[in-house]
Amino acid sequence: MFRGISRVTGLRAPDGLFRLATLLRPHLKEIVFGFFAAVGEAAANLLAPLPLKIVFDNVLKDRPVEGWLSHTLTQIAGNDRMAILGLAAATVLLIAMLGAVSGYAHKYFTTSVAQWITHDLRRALYSHVQRLSLAYHDQKRTGDLISRATVDIDAIQSFVTSGLLGVVINCLTIAGMITVMFYLNWEFTLMALSVVPALFLVIYSYTRRIKRASREVRKKEGEIASVITEVLSSIRVVKAFAREDYELRRLEEHSLENVEIAMRARNLKAKLMPIVELIVALGTCIVLWYGVRLVLSGELSEGSLIVFIAYLSKMYKPMQDLSKLTDTYSKAAVGFERIREVLETHWQVNDLPDARPAPPFAGRVEFDNVWFSYHIDYPVLRGVSFHVEPGQVAALIGPTGAGKTTVISLIPRFYDPDFGTIRIDGHDIRGFLQKSFRSQISFVLQETLLFHAPVWENIAYGRPEATRDEILRAAQLANAHEFIARLPDGYDTVVGERGVTLSGGQRQRIAIARAIIRDTPLLILDEPTSGLDAASERLVFEALDRLMEGKTTIVIAHRLSTIRRADIIFVINEGMIVEQGRHEHLLRLNGLYAHLYRLQFLHDETAPDEAPVSPPYDV
Repeated sequence: MFRGISRVTGLRAPDGLFRLATLLRPHLKEIVFGFFAAVGEAAANLLAPLPLKIVFDNVLKDRPVEGWLSHTLTQIAGNDRMAILGLAAATVLLIAMLGAVSGYAHKYFTTSVAQWITHDLRRALYSHVQRLSLAYHDQKRTGDLISRATVDIDAIQSFVTSGLLGVVINCLTIAGMITVMFYLNWEFTLMALSVVPALFLVIYSYTRRIKRASREVRKKEGEIASVITEVLSSIRVVKAFAREDYELRRLEEHSLENVEIAMRARNLKAKLMPIVELIVALGTCIVLWYGVRLVLSGELSEGSLIVFIAYLSKMYKPMQDLSKLTDTYSKAAVGFERIREVLETHWQVNDLPDARPAPPFAGRVEFDNVWFSYHIDYPVLRGVSFHVEPGQVAALIGPTGAGKTTVISLIPRFYDPDFGTIRIDGHDIRGFLQKSFRSQISFVLQETLLFHAPVWENIAYGRPEATRDEILRAAQLANAHEFIARLPDGYDTVVGERGVTLSGGQRQRIAIARAIIRDTPLLILDEPTSGLDAASERLVFEALDRLMEGKTTIVIAHRLSTIRRADIIFVINEGMIVEQGRHEHLLRLNGLYAHLYRLQFLHDETAPDEAPVSPPYDV
């Protein structure tokens, strides 16, 4: 049951109420039911004091029945006091039942709507964020996106739950109370309501101050959470430098500040109730003083006085709720604006209207005069042109910042070039649907990220439908089966977040198994052996040899062993391919490649696998 998901996902509503209506439209039926329940709840609040009026006026004092109650009481109970008393007692129970049923229905429907809106918005936002290009994520803070998906959506949920129909109940309750009071005695009503403006101003003023203080508390709590998250995610560094005491003191400072701010907020909340009670007591004094005089003079019944006092004592609660509504609505409106801002962000890397599913690739990759820049007027690639034939191993080398990682990021369309064309098997990759196109590319990157999930699920991540036998075979080909079998639960062992419970070599072999089970014609490697010890590197190289067999492979190379086995080497410098060819040919050219070789390889030819061409991280 996913009502309204597609409609929320495509929200493009203008500002104001229409935007809110667009959000609520899929849940209109529940809102209507909730509205009638809110009316019933307000009616119960209004009717609650009336049985007391009947008892005081028509049972204890035997006053003649007056007004709209006259016909009903006469028809049911006549002038029998005990019958009227029984009717009043039954009415109390019926009013309580009306209030209970209406209150439950109101909470049920508003909570249901709020939960579904939360689900719809969170799903739409999460889906959209995942489809935004890497260029967006490169510039956006992850914490801000998480805040929009949690705090901002929670603000909308709170408004729908407490404010959307709560304002109906409160307005109807106040309006109804004032109407009944005016009906009973308009002069006395004006006297009784003389304290209401002061009551509303006090509640409104204190509520805003309490909200500001609460925001400061939440902000400080967020800082505390950030400190704790930062320390726990870097616990190895903390322990390595024996900084536990320092981190404890840092947390204590933030916690003490939070205590001080929280006490200020609590002090404001503690003051509000006594002030409200004093104002209500003042109003009660006025009602008693003036109302009893009216009762003694016969201008007002004892029951009517009870109704006035009951309404006055209850009136502060809906006023307090209404005073909170502005802040609740503003927080929800700001939250929805922030969510809408993301939903209206263009994906940048879009499927063209006439894009088609990619056919099975042979694996020929071609760059034709490709230009690309992350920032305007600062091109990272400048007219790059090359081609790699099916089944070839192509190595990209060059100084840090030359543009090697940018090249391999353009092949799967993580970004689109500013100018030029990238083709696979002679077809512009922009003509393919991204999902079908990327399903034919596998990656083994320098920094292997694993999910907090069982080992088998990490291996099958790129092909979830893989069988257990296929997962085992992929692990064996990746030289990973032996160490996986030794784990506490074997393939069902849940690895730590980001794979921190495994060594670098183990993580890389799981990544290779992930690529093997995907079995795609195109393979992209970002020197997966960087930073490994000799034993792990040997096992990874054996696995890579099996993985690369028969596939078009493009690898960012930092080690001579990888470069020497390449069919073609492209030397990139300042965003341009300055040399290309095999290892021996490039040495004879005596250009940049030969220069890099002399600087970093010549002294270590006896152990070439240990020497990197360039630092392991690139742009």
